[in-house]
Amino acid sequence: MNTPVYLSRPAVTSALGSGLQTHIDALLNPNTANPLVFSGRWVNGKTYAFGAVGETLRPLPHDLPPQHASRNNQLLWHALAQIESDIHAAVARYGSHRIAVVIGTSTSGADENIPLFEHVARGGGWADKPFKYFQNTMSAPAGFVAEAYGLHGLRYAVSTACTSGARALISAARLLRANLADAVICGGADTLSPLTINGFASLDVLSDGIANPFSANRNGINIGEAAAAFVMTRDPDFSGTMQLLGCGASSDAYHMSSPRPDGLGAAQAFQAALNHAGLNPHDIGWINLHGTGTQHNDSMESRAVAEVFGCQTPCTSTKPSTGHTLGAAGALEAAFAWGVASRETNPQGKLPPQLWDGTPDPELPAIALTDSGSAWPDGRRIAASSSFAFGGSNAVLVIGETANSAQKAA
Repeated sequence: MNTPVYLSRPAVTSALGSGLQTHIDALLNPNTANPLVFSGRWVNGKTYAFGAVGETLRPLPHDLPPQHASRNNQLLWHALAQIESDIHAAVARYGSHRIAVVIGTSTSGADENIPLFEHVARGGGWADKPFKYFQNTMSAPAGFVAEAYGLHGLRYAVSTACTSGARALISAARLLRANLADAVICGGADTLSPLTINGFASLDVLSDGIANPFSANRNGINIGEAAAAFVMTRDPDFSGTMQLLGCGASSDAYHMSSPRPDGLGAAQAFQAALNHAGLNPHDIGWINLHGTGTQHNDSMESRAVAEVFGCQTPCTSTKPSTGHTLGAAGALEAAFAWGVASRETNPQGKLPPQLWDGTPDPELPAIALTDSGSAWPDGRRIAASSSFAFGGSNAVLVIGETANSAQKAA
């Protein structure tokens, strides 16, 4: 049974700043100065653009055990300040044992062991410095959140590369529908890491400029960092009127790092999300694309969109504004879908313009990339947000207004 689940106003921190309204305003009215910054710090001898969080992060709680100390957890902690009142309200309403935590990540706190790795690379011994095992585990962010807020429900991580954040929301909805929790703190967090950045550099997929999704001139991705989180419940009187209407996932296992060229797995995820939501393709008013700017992703994704939706549904890749935030991307872009669809944060009904050079690739289907004049169609606002990952992991979330709230706005 597709029991309705509702998403609180999300917490968001990225290269665009902190706070949902800050992000939505930046996406709807992009500044000529791109927020990504060029740096030669990460890849030896090369300079690339990165979506780095520039603000000072709030300190971790002083009484937390030291094994929770990592920049990844601190970025998540910084973002969670935006929804802390919702978390405390959930504890008061449901009890700490009925609140679960599901966080997606691909780096977790692995960087906390870089001093050890560097020491060994210089000829030192593995036993000379402590190995910070707990920070290195993928479950560390979920355990940290539960410890920080005194929660005693289920807690675990989802680590499926670039679909992690989206699949964390899918997992949260399943917990609620199985009555294993009454509220779930769910989302994703990933920080800039030399481990992942140099991994992508070795695949030769980092752009030497700002990513240019779906352009004939696209040449790769920019890496970013972000944290985004929601409180998901079954209760509209707690979470509000924005729903996770449906979700779809597939695992085509085509290749370790390249997507299936025909987009079959992506199309299956789009269709599964529509089926789960009980919607038709024409019910979707905007698609927040995965849109990394690589040759292979944009080729297969445009084919999947054209197959399921045709070429009329407005689409945008928001990654030129944030970088690809990897394990956080699915949650971050779910927050964008929430904010762009919400009449509170987007009363004028604009859609984010696609940031690119305007040169379409004649080899790709001519999907309807947005421009500065794009807007929601009349009626209920429902968005789809897609995430695709290494190993053929595909996930799509459908987020939108409840039918009642849309009728009241009409």
